This record gives sequence, C-alpha cells and structure tokens, in this order.
Amino acid sequence: MATTNAPIVPIGDGPDSGDAAVQRTWRSKAAMSSIATVLEGFLGRSGFDRGPWLAVAFALGIGTWFILDEPWQWMAAIGAVLLVAIAAASVRPDAQNWPELRRAAIAVCLLVAFGIATVWTRSEIVGVEPIPYPQVERFEARILEREEQPARDRVRLVLAMRDAESGAARKVRVNVPMDADVVGASEGAVIRLRTRLMPPAPPMLPGGYDFARTAWFDGLAASGSLIGEIEVIQANDDRARLGPLQRSLAAHVRSNLGGSPGTIAAAFASGDRGAILEADEEAMRDAGLTHLLSISGLHVSAVIAAAYVLALKLLALWPWLALRVRLPIMAAGVGALAGIGYTLLTGAEVPTVRSCIGAVLVLIALALGREALSMRMVAAAAFFVLLLWPESLVGPSFQMSFSAVLSIVALHNSAPVKAFLAPREERWLSKYGRRTFMLLITGLVIELALMPIVLFHFHRAGVYGAFANVIAIPLVTFISMPLIAVALFLDTIGLGAPAWWLAGKSLEILLGIAHWTANQPGAVKLMPEMGGGLFAIYLIGGLWMALWQGRVRLLGLVPWAIATGLFLIKPVPDVLISSDGRHVGIVGEGDRLLVLRESRSDYAKDNLLEMAGMDGEPVALVDWPGASCSSDFCVLNMQRDGKAWSLLMSRSRELVSERELAAACERADIVIADRYLPHSCSPRWLKADRRLLDRTGGLTIDLKNERFTTVAGGQGEHGWWRGKSE
Repeated sequence: MATTNAPIVPIGDGPDSGDAAVQRTWRSKAAMSSIATVLEGFLGRSGFDRGPWLAVAFALGIGTWFILDEPWQWMAAIGAVLLVAIAAASVRPDAQNWPELRRAAIAVCLLVAFGIATVWTRSEIVGVEPIPYPQVERFEARILEREEQPARDRVRLVLAMRDAESGAARKVRVNVPMDADVVGASEGAVIRLRTRLMPPAPPMLPGGYDFARTAWFDGLAASGSLIGEIEVIQANDDRARLGPLQRSLAAHVRSNLGGSPGTIAAAFASGDRGAILEADEEAMRDAGLTHLLSISGLHVSAVIAAAYVLALKLLALWPWLALRVRLPIMAAGVGALAGIGYTLLTGAEVPTVRSCIGAVLVLIALALGREALSMRMVAAAAFFVLLLWPESLVGPSFQMSFSAVLSIVALHNSAPVKAFLAPREERWLSKYGRRTFMLLITGLVIELALMPIVLFHFHRAGVYGAFANVIAIPLVTFISMPLIAVALFLDTIGLGAPAWWLAGKSLEILLGIAHWTANQPGAVKLMPEMGGGLFAIYLIGGLWMALWQGRVRLLGLVPWAIATGLFLIKPVPDVLISSDGRHVGIVGEGDRLLVLRESRSDYAKDNLLEMAGMDGEPVALVDWPGASCSSDFCVLNMQRDGKAWSLLMSRSRELVSERELAAACERADIVIADRYLPHSCSPRWLKADRRLLDRTGGLTIDLKNERFTTVAGGQGEHGWWRGKSE
C-alpha cells in the first residue's frame, strides 16, 4: 500500500484565512477546556452533593413549564436539554478529565426534561375545562367534601354533578350559609340545589392570587353559592368516612374549651380551622405565626416524635423484647403509624402529606442509624412530593415549608454552628443559654429565608415574627399540643377537665403573643408586587447558600443583594385596573389609595391595597378634591415625573351621547371602562375598556416609563387561562 509523505504545516503558518480560522477554533477549544477544568475543580473542592441538586433540577423543569407560554416552547425546552444530555453522554469518559461535570450535565438535563414532562402530563390528566360564563342552575349532585366554616357563617361543599347539556361530569365548589345547612348533607349524600356558578377567577391584577390555576389542578370547573334551599335526595352512612370523625373531634374539643383557645385547639387536634375568628387569624398572620394554624411539619413532627420517644421508653421496659429486637426500628414504626393516622385525621391536605413524608424519611434514617436531618433527606421528600403534585412548586405552602427546613438543616450542619453547639463541660445556665441563643438565630434565619416568598405571594413583610416564634414554637410543641393530647386521652375516663384548663391557658398565651406582636408599630409593612424575575434571583441565592458547603456558600449573598437593590428601586404602579374594569386604584396622590368605587368586597379592596403596597382605608375618587366626577364618569388630572396625565373613568353603565364621549376621550390620555366603548372613543395613549380587558385581564400601569403589565402576560396557553383572543 503506497503512502504519501505530506508536509506538516504548523497551524497559523499559512497565509490564507483558513489557517486563521483553524487557529481561532483551537483557541476556542482551549478556552472551553479551561472553563470545564475550572468547573470540575470547583465541584470537587466545594463538597458537591448530587442528591439535592437533582431535586433542584427536577423543580427547575416544573418551573420552566409554568414560565414558558406555549406547547411548542415546552417541546423545544425538552428537546434542547435532551440534546445537551446526549452531547455530554457522547463524550468518552477518558477523553477529558471532567467526570463530575459530565455526569452532572447528563443528570441535570434529564431531570429538567422529566420535570417539564411531569407537570405537563399532570395538567392534561387532572385539569378540567371551566364553565364558559356565569350561570344559575338547578341540579343534583353528590357531596365529595364538606368543610364547616362557622367563623364565616358558611359551609363549603365540593360537589360532583353532571352538565345539563353535555352530560359530562363536573366538580364544583359551593358556599352554603349556615342557616341553609340541612341534616344529612355530608360526604357521600346526594342533594338537589339551585346555585349561581362562576368560572374560577384569574388574578384580579398582575401578581395576584390565581384561583383559576389552583382550581385547574384541583379539578374544579366552577365555584359559586347556594340560592334557596338544599334537598337531600339520598342520605349516606357516615361511619366509614373520616370527614364526620374529624368534625366530631373538632366539636368535642370546642365543647370542652370555649372561645378562641377552643378554636385553635380544634385546629391542632383535627385540622379544622373553620371556627377561628378572622381577627385571630389576622393577628397570627401579622405576627408571623400563621404557620402554626395549618397542620404541617411542626405538628406532624411533634406527634411522630412523641410517639417515637414514648414507644421507645415503654418497649425498653420489656427486657425479653429489648434483648431480641432493635427497639429503634419498632419505635420508628409506631411513630410512622402515628404520623400517618394524624395526617388522615386532619384531612390529608397536601402540606400535611408532604410533612408526613419528610418525617417518615427521618424515622427511616434513625432506624438505619443514618443522620436524621440531611440535605439528601430534604431532597428526597421534595422530589417525592413534586412527583405526585408538581403544581405545588408554585404555591406558597411548598415553598415556605421546604425553605424553612432547608434553612434549619443548612444552618445546623454548618461547621461554626456545630462547634457552637458541641457538648462541653459547662454549667447548665451556659448550656441552655447557648441553646436559647441558637433558637433565636434559627428563627431569624428562617424569617430571612421566608421573607422573599412572603413578599412575592402576600406582598407584606413582618418585622417581629422571628422573636414571636422563639416563644410560640416551643409553647405549641412542648406544652399546648401535649396537653391537648393528654386531655383527649383523659376524656375517655371523664378526667380531662384539668388538662383542658391548662391547654386553654397556654393557647391564651399564644393568642396574646400574636395580638401583642401584630399591634406593635411597624409590625407589618405592605410592599408592592415583586415580580417573577426578582423572585427567581432570590431563589438562586437562597439555594446556593443552602446547598453548597464552606465559604463558597457566601456567594449566594450576591444575588440576594442584587435582588434587594432592584426591589427597592422598582417603581410602584401608578394605576391599578381590575380584570372587569370596575375597580381602579390610583397611587401617588397623597398617602392613601384612591379608588373609583367603594367596594363592599374585601377581596377587591385588599388586592388593590396589596398591589399598591399601601395600608389604611382607601379614599373614593368622588370625595377627592382633585377629581371631577359625575354620575357616569370621573376625570382625574395628575403629574408624574414632570408630565401631565388625564384619566377618564366610567362609573356607570348608563347610555351616554357618543359624540360627547368621543370628545371626552380625545382630551384624555387613558380611558378606563367596565363596558365596551365605541371605536370613536380614541384617547391619546390607552383605552382599557372591556374589549381590551377581556384579552389582557387586569392591568398595572407605570406612567413614568409609559408601560403597562397585564395578567395575560404571565398566563400563556395554559389550560386555566381563558382570555379572549382578538
């Protein structure tokens, strides 16, 4: 076989442009190699733990599906990350010395794709088409769920019915006044009733609560209220159901412990929060203690821990068993059964199930002799919950509970804290002083971790919540809940009264802490809407600080500092317009919010105040000296950043002269109406009438930058959004 001895030409020696291109390619490859080597070294030095980051990748895929708008974008995202995974897998393991980086790229990309596919599949399976428009209908239905809410003077029923026209099955939620409730209207019963049903409502304003999305994943096609009376067609045997048992337990607790303490005790014992007074709920929320009212990690952990310790001590009294069986395994089984039973008894809501899963994983770790609280345990619990309920990722409950647990685990697994809490020879005062101080630090860290989540979802910041929790959490965990359990046990022999009295006094202290904290000056500060971009920066910084080890975790403070700076300079919207055009809020004309209508709905007023970041009672435009109002329209002239703006807002649906309306529109920069305005109405900048609002949903307007944000801008083509097209 002939061979040809071709001259070897060094790269870059030739005069043509091709050699230069080759030289640039090699330089580019060298640069990429250097970056990959640096990343590989970073992963090796930083104590890279794959487990938590794999759960983050799965969550990132779920979040990507919510952020992207259309099916083709979801498919493109899946295809892109799969291509990256294939490219990483095609690199021979011995070709480059980057094994950690290569495996990380493959695993992360596969889990991102799996996350997108999981939530997309879940949406297609459980989502149901909402009813197209409000309607009054009489129908027969079977009661699926019953929730009594005496504090709001109503009972909430979830019903299974059939559509009168198509015959398709529907699930709807109906509010029934307490005086219209009837005997026999419990789970499993068939009833006949007349209701006014509404499609699940989208956010009233950009950044507001999205009930339509929640209803989509709950399978609800409509919600509404009862008209007239309920007729029971077929009663049901309640003995085989947990709902009546839960209500019976709550009623038993309230009968033994009256007033507000009784309602709180009923919530701890059965998960029934319906009797808690609104004033008490607001105080608990403003004091940063509202998490104590929902059955979640604290309550489930307390029940499981008590059952575990009690079982371990009692079983140890039997020498024959102690010598032949590993008692921690048996105690873990008892604790798991207690946790599962408590979860079922309190309604088995998603947050409770999530907490139970995490606690059971801790028991398994204890039984196997592993570290109980670790990032891998938290990651496993998060992955399992997101696999079953991927939509929970975007809800505040999931975010707050896992952020709190991540903060606790990261803090207590850090080297300085381990050294600070390490056992040593010291006086008891010093020992408990250090632990009390650490409890306060833990509360502050949790409060800081939760603050971006609270601001994003609820638009409010608490100041004293960490200090209130330092007292409230031990009070509930070690005094109130054990006393309630003891009282229920002693009630079986008729001796529970003393324990109920002590439990009531402890809950009076809890409520006293809540009301005192909430009433302090500056205890709660309303803040304007944060925005998804800033929230994402906060999440990146928080996850970085929680999941890395050593000093490198401090780099997570950089995104937090950037997000905080951007949030503080973020402009507050000047005009807020609800999705139906009826409710308008105007910011910047004094220290109180101006509103077009004085609404009887607390929902509308609270939404406007929260999005404006203002508190106090709003002022009606008709009472504002700078506004000119007739029975049909209000005109407001205002200045923003040296520019004059004129707003024309409709107040009624009465017919007006088209010529006069057109002339008024020509003089206005912005026209807002809850009706369809004629094309002859042409303002200088924006006409926000029903024709526009049907497509966009609610609006927030920034006059300084002359731009507006819409609800539709954050919805895309997800199944729950029903904005009308052009």
